[in-house]
Amino acid sequence: QVQLVESGGGLVQAGGSLRLSCAASGLTFNLYDMSWFRQAPGKEREFVATMTRSGRSTDYEDSVKGRFTISRDNAKNTVYLQMNSLKPEDTAVYYCAAAVRAASVARAGSYNIWGQGTQVTVSS
Repeated sequence: QVQLVESGGGLVQAGGSLRLSCAASGLTFNLYDMSWFRQAPGKEREFVATMTRSGRSTDYEDSVKGRFTISRDNAKNTVYLQMNSLKPEDTAVYYCAAAVRAASVARAGSYNIWGQGTQVTVSS
């Protein structure tokens, strides 16, 4: 019933762009802080970007600052991640996550609702 569904992943060359979408259902979207995480093979899930429910505050992992932009459209119950200047190091499964009030936006344990993930592969 409560569901986050990511889409927009794919295979791109280094330097290319992708726009990920995460559609939420079964929840009151404008009450939730939304974030993106990613997980590469053999690595822990890491924080990528977050936007608070109001859209007033955003934060990014240092390696993606200036390249990735998080946005949300509360009317569409959707959060986006625009990824530009992609690097092979960005290759991972990307997950969206939601929390009513995240204690720590960069900590995966702060989120109780997760999408299934979408694969992003960046070739060199």
